[in-house]
Amino acid sequence: MRQILVQVPQGYGQQVLDIAKDCNGKNLARVEADGTTGSVDLVFVHIPNGRVEDLTSRLQDLPDVSFTLLPTGVMTLYPPASAAPEQTTNIQNRSPIEIFLSGLQSSGSWKGFLSYAALGGVIVWIGLYTNTIYLLVAAMLLAPFAGPAMNTALATARGDRQLLWRSILRYFASLSVTIATAALLSWILQLQLATNLMLDTSQISAVSVLIPLAAGAAGALTLVQSDRSSLVSGAATGMLVAASLAPPAGLVGMAGAIGRWDLVTNGLFLLLLQLGGINLSAAIVFRLFGLSTQGARYDRGKAGVFPLSVAASAIVLGGLLYWQFADSPNLQRSSLAQRATAQLQQVVQRSGIAQVIDTNVQFTRANIAGQNSLLCIAYVQRQPQTTRSSEQIRTELTQAIQTQLQQEFNATPLVNVIVLEAPTPKVR
Repeated sequence: MRQILVQVPQGYGQQVLDIAKDCNGKNLARVEADGTTGSVDLVFVHIPNGRVEDLTSRLQDLPDVSFTLLPTGVMTLYPPASAAPEQTTNIQNRSPIEIFLSGLQSSGSWKGFLSYAALGGVIVWIGLYTNTIYLLVAAMLLAPFAGPAMNTALATARGDRQLLWRSILRYFASLSVTIATAALLSWILQLQLATNLMLDTSQISAVSVLIPLAAGAAGALTLVQSDRSSLVSGAATGMLVAASLAPPAGLVGMAGAIGRWDLVTNGLFLLLLQLGGINLSAAIVFRLFGLSTQGARYDRGKAGVFPLSVAASAIVLGGLLYWQFADSPNLQRSSLAQRATAQLQQVVQRSGIAQVIDTNVQFTRANIAGQNSLLCIAYVQRQPQTTRSSEQIRTELTQAIQTQLQQEFNATPLVNVIVLEAPTPKVR
């Protein structure tokens, strides 16, 4: 339930009560009060979340009407007392006007907004520089990317060109500040080489597009659902959005400072992928939950903005995915490494001369012109029935693994097979 204080000129309070009753309002009350323009009727309305839009739409025809909408939910209890459990569990989704206004409230001042973006850049730089993963988590909490990303989706669903432009501007402004902060720190402290965590962050999977799609849908559901209808906090979903943006932004700044343009390309690819995916999924969720171009106290929407924005997001995603799968293995290193691991283990199993103990397969960032280096380290143990020496096993498996991986991947497999010997049983 939502509590709304409705202020109307004296004599119109009864009309407010009648409209509120029609909208399933509970625990209604009217009092006479003195306003800034004279005597007024102040009406306390408690109404289900889903009826807020209907109530405000019907009340806006009254003269000089004003509203005070409390942003948190309330529990209305009324006779009979035995119905209290049902009364408190009847929770509805927020109305479209609440969703829209709560999204707008997430936009703070430019000074504070950009300050958080800079602080997020500092933390993500330290995390990538020192290979400290938990600092990346801290940067995700600080980075203010979730607000403009969700407002872009709200503007798309509402067809608000003005809000859409402002949200995109804030999105890229915050990313630019984070990138510039990471680049400046790299230049001041004379970063020379890419760290291991930078290389890990640059690894892109074939399913990376699912992250922004899930983040956008989760963020939209957080704004749609009532306060107590979900155990998932807004901070958690905001962190999910920032998780896909903060590390790539820091990577772009640091890699640009040391001239690693291959890493910069991967970082920019991820940032564009996030914007397109988040906007596409979140805007669709908002429309499914009732946001439209026109509504109570909102008439700025244009019908053509939603299909154009969704189409643009889909085109961006489609173009990025085409680029990803056409430029193999550069933008699929993570998932291709998993496939290469499976291929390697199958080769060893089919050989019949050894069995796999452990493997480590990864695409490296070695600067060798015309070569996609695939580093493969395999620890194997000879099969009991084989009579081959360790050197013969190593040579045979190395050639078989290289042949198989060259056929399957656009890569240069650098294979090291290590044959481990089991200890000789003690003679009793």
